[in-house]
Amino acid sequence: MGRPALLASLTATAAAVMVTVAGPASAINSYNAKPAPERTEVGALVVQSDRDNDPATPDAVRWSCSGTMISADVFLTAAHCTVGRPAGTKFYVTLAQNAQAAIDASNALGGTPEQIAGRVGVQGVAHADPGYPGNQADSHDIAVIKLDGGQAAELAQRGSFVPATLPRHDQLSELGSRALDAAEWQVMGYGTQEAVNGPGGQTHPGGGVRMKATVDFNALNKTWVRLAMNESRDLGGACYGDSGGPNFVTLDGKRVLAATTITGDTPCYATNVVYRTDSDSARNFLERFVALP
Repeated sequence: MGRPALLASLTATAAAVMVTVAGPASAINSYNAKPAPERTEVGALVVQSDRDNDPATPDAVRWSCSGTMISADVFLTAAHCTVGRPAGTKFYVTLAQNAQAAIDASNALGGTPEQIAGRVGVQGVAHADPGYPGNQADSHDIAVIKLDGGQAAELAQRGSFVPATLPRHDQLSELGSRALDAAEWQVMGYGTQEAVNGPGGQTHPGGGVRMKATVDFNALNKTWVRLAMNESRDLGGACYGDSGGPNFVTLDGKRVLAATTITGDTPCYATNVVYRTDSDSARNFLERFVALP
C-alpha cells in the first residue's frame, strides 16, 4: 500500500515517483496480505496530469492513491492525494481490482489522455478539506471526489458496490482503547510493497492491485488511530499508494470505515497512522457531501 510514510509534506505525487510498477503486483505489504476482489467499494484514484510541465507532451495517466465509495456519488480519499497537483489535473475513480492492468490495457488501445483515463475510471471533481495541511494534532488530510448524476450512473454501470458505512460521531472514543484493541481491523488499498533493499538502496515494488491485510490497534487520540502492521505478529499493513484508503474495524458484526491511511514508517514495516472519520473535523467536512450517521 502507500502513503507519505512519516513525512507529512510528502505528497502523493512524490510517493508515485517511488513506485516501481511490476505486474501482477501486490499492494499493501507483500507479507500477510491477500487480494480483495470482493471489496468493490474500495477503489483507486487515477490522475491525468502534465507531469513534466511541458504542454507539448501529452498528459500522463496513472493510479496514485486509494479510497472508498461512501455513497453512490462520493469517493473518500486523502487531501494530500488531490492538493498540489499540476494545473489542469483531472481525477478519476476506478473500482477495478487491478487498476494498473486497466491503465496498461487502455494505453495499448491508444487515444487522447482523456480517452485513456475515461476507459479506466469515471471523472469527478476533487474537494479537499480547506483546513489542510493543518498541524500535527489535526492535519485535516481528508478529501472527496464528487461525481455528478451522470458520472455516478456510469460508475454503477461498470460494477456493483455497496458504499462503506461511516462511524457515528466520536464512536471510537466512546468504545475506548480496550474495545478497539479487541476488535478486528483491516486495511485495504492499491499501494506498493514494503521496502526492498537493493544495490541502489530501498525500492517499493508493485502496486495498482486492490489488497487487504489485518492490522492491530495500537493507540487512539483526537484525530488519529495508530495501527500495528508487524510481520512478526502475523499482521500486514499499508505503504505508498494506500493513502486515502480505508481502515475498517468490525463492530457488532458490521464493518465500519473508521479511518483513512495517511502516514507511517518510511519502509512500511511497522506502523500505519490513520485519520479518524468520526472526529469533529472529519465530520464537519464530510457532512457537506454525505448524510452522516
